[in-house]
Amino acid sequence: RQSGRRYNLFLKRRLRIDKRHQSKDSIFFRDGVRRIDFVLSYVDDLNKEWEKKLERRKEFESNLQKAGLELETEDKKESEDGKIYFVKIHAPWEVLITYAEVLNIKVPIRENDIPSMVENPLDCMLAPLRLPENVMHPEPDYFTAPFSKDKQELYLINDESTFFSPSMRNRIVNYILTRCPYGTEEGKKKFGIKRLLNNGTYSAAYPLHDCQYWKKANDPNCDNERYTLYMEWARFLRFYKEQPLDLIRKYYGEKIGIYFAWLGFYTEMLFLAAVVGLICFLYGLFTMDENMSSKEICDPAIGGEIIMCPLCDRDCEYWRLNTTCQSSEYSHLFDNVATLFFAIFMGIWVTLFLEFWKRRQARLKYEWDLVDFEEEQQQLQLRPEYEAKCTQKKKNPVTQEMEPYLPITSQAVRFCISGTTVLFWVSLIIASMIAVIVYRLAVYAAFASLMENTEQLQPVRGLLTPQLATSVTASCLNFVIIMILNFLYERIAIWITDMEIPRTHMEYENRLTMKMFLFQFVNYYSSCFYVAFFKGKFVGYPGAYTYMFNRWRNEECDPAGCLIELTTQLTIVMAGKQIWGNIQEAIVPWICNWWGRRKARNNPENLYSRWEQDHDLQTFGALGLFYEYLEMVIQFGFITLFVASFPLAPLLALMNNILEIRVDSWKLTTQYRRPVAAKAHSIGVWQEILNGMAILSVVTNAFIVAFTSDMIPRLVYYYAYSEDEDSPMSGYINNSLSVFQISDFPDRNKPKLNREDFVICRYRDYRYPPDHERKYLHTMQFWHILAAKLAFIIIMEHVVFIVKFFVAWMIPDVPADVKAKIKREKYLTQKILHEYELEKLKERLCQGDKRATEKEFIATEGRMELSRAM
Repeated sequence: RQSGRRYNLFLKRRLRIDKRHQSKDSIFFRDGVRRIDFVLSYVDDLNKEWEKKLERRKEFESNLQKAGLELETEDKKESEDGKIYFVKIHAPWEVLITYAEVLNIKVPIRENDIPSMVENPLDCMLAPLRLPENVMHPEPDYFTAPFSKDKQELYLINDESTFFSPSMRNRIVNYILTRCPYGTEEGKKKFGIKRLLNNGTYSAAYPLHDCQYWKKANDPNCDNERYTLYMEWARFLRFYKEQPLDLIRKYYGEKIGIYFAWLGFYTEMLFLAAVVGLICFLYGLFTMDENMSSKEICDPAIGGEIIMCPLCDRDCEYWRLNTTCQSSEYSHLFDNVATLFFAIFMGIWVTLFLEFWKRRQARLKYEWDLVDFEEEQQQLQLRPEYEAKCTQKKKNPVTQEMEPYLPITSQAVRFCISGTTVLFWVSLIIASMIAVIVYRLAVYAAFASLMENTEQLQPVRGLLTPQLATSVTASCLNFVIIMILNFLYERIAIWITDMEIPRTHMEYENRLTMKMFLFQFVNYYSSCFYVAFFKGKFVGYPGAYTYMFNRWRNEECDPAGCLIELTTQLTIVMAGKQIWGNIQEAIVPWICNWWGRRKARNNPENLYSRWEQDHDLQTFGALGLFYEYLEMVIQFGFITLFVASFPLAPLLALMNNILEIRVDSWKLTTQYRRPVAAKAHSIGVWQEILNGMAILSVVTNAFIVAFTSDMIPRLVYYYAYSEDEDSPMSGYINNSLSVFQISDFPDRNKPKLNREDFVICRYRDYRYPPDHERKYLHTMQFWHILAAKLAFIIIMEHVVFIVKFFVAWMIPDVPADVKAKIKREKYLTQKILHEYELEKLKERLCQGDKRATEKEFIATEGRMELSRAM
């Protein structure tokens, strides 16, 4: 019986192989002529909804055919698993030209005659980074104009089947699919493929890749652009090569193209920041031996004789300053004069990055025919969900048509629920951060006691101080909490944005962007803000310590400063996020696809068609680019907001982004279905977010240099309090530590043991000694340092902001040559259109058309003259 089943299965497969003469990579109907522009799939499950789904599909497909689309269905017997139906959709010429006019698609009218830019003499040096010309520029450069059905002979139509690119075709078909009705349910008109996907009527809807990524298609009519993208762009070994942006735009559309253009430009600009940051780090490394502060801490005659007050109450003992020798040496790597220079440099760098990106974006807008494209055009297109959920209607002042709207009362209620939810989750982040702080305070005392009283830890005490041990463990715990909250909030943010029922797709994306960014800003940066601006600032002094919840003593900074702990926090969170992000983006889709296709790979090639191969891939989704932008913008915050504490942050970001470009391109080319092409002339609301972070970064870095690092106290000591002219920084450590008399300790703070009967101990502050009349009050040096810090913040902010605004004013947003090209193209396009209209009028006059009057002819000639004059 079993052998009989195997024989029947063999005959079935043989029959399918004989029946299908096309290659498995065919992207055409069975006739081999009509191109497949879109594919719908569904499973014929016999449940209680079966009849309803069947009726929806019949109505929907009937309406698609009425709209002019041509359909061809592959029976489930022809599919690899014998369960899935595939509906192939082709848009004929009449449909394409109709909707090309509706969508205002620009098409070629004449080859561009504007001479290209003068070659750069350095191009020969950059030759190893270049890609072949046919990859970088897959199409000639044309003058273009919006398509019009009445002027078809004006356009360069050589072949109707290839005039519209596959990305244009799938964009047109997707436009029809999202607006095609499929019946009336519960008194409401239902339409759109998205609702049919949500209710399970169809299981998937996607355009096809043009071939397999690892080899070219057998069909000579296939463009094989996917294969080219994989070979020249998506492989990691091509990491040093430029990106084929024109080919990306042609294959995936402008929206994905502009993302990769921005990511590539950001990575290029990071190279400069990474080099300068590395130089600053090397300066700290080479001057470690010259650092007087760490020398005094490590000196047995100085640091070895300074007895520090206990790090915690009761359980901790007195300790000698030279036990922090190694950590103070390492803190000099990031806390030195170069820190100030790098903070100022990054304030200017971020301005240069944003201004030069505007110029790069303007050039792409011209090259990709997006100059006249306004996203307001898309704003007029309502989301299908909005039309479905809003039953009331009113007249649109722009279109003068009746359309659905959401009453103000309903909007107010939804916004209140949304705002309350966001506020709750932000409060949850703050609560989790407070929990981590409590952990730090509780564990800090335990670490301090453990390290002082454990003989086995004596060899590593110099490097692994209680402060550092607490910081590392707390940072790791904080990172885990961040990722958990982030995972949960992503779903909440999408839910509350759907609940608000935004009117358009752009409005939906903008609202979701602001919610996600606000949450992730607090989630990722709150711990860094705590270490930078709160830790060690509200400690009090021995005998009068400050306590959180009247129980846990606030943390103190290391005698060498808190900057090294901020560096540790930043490194763990930033590096951990980048590693986790790459795992999620690359490994998870690969595993899912491998699991889904493990059976199909064993089948004969003719049984695994192009639409089935793409069906088994992951879905990129409407929010695919949103998450990519969000990841990079959060990284941008790390390298700008806190870069004064970690000059190597741009280098880490550069290495991650080199990998990120190839990972994103690899997964998009090999692991995901082909996304529907979409237009975009900028990075959208992310531009404003980047501008806001650039301004905030100047403030945060000024405060970090002033309050977190030890630079200002050292400079004040150097210029005002130093007593040794030959070595101005000698004596700084002794000067920065105040004296406390042990007999003044209350019972709550006093250690259980005082083995050597110390009389005094030292602590980090500027307070009068116990024998002074103003005992334990702040000294004048404290107020001098505070005044110097505030003055530094004001001066640094003003200097950097003045330079930023001057640079922004000096650099025009649109390059002069691009402005000239835009004007030239507009002039020539108008001239071509006017000449075409004039020729048509002449033909009509010659044919005796009375409607073509002499006045109309004169008016057309006059318009041409006016165009020339302009």
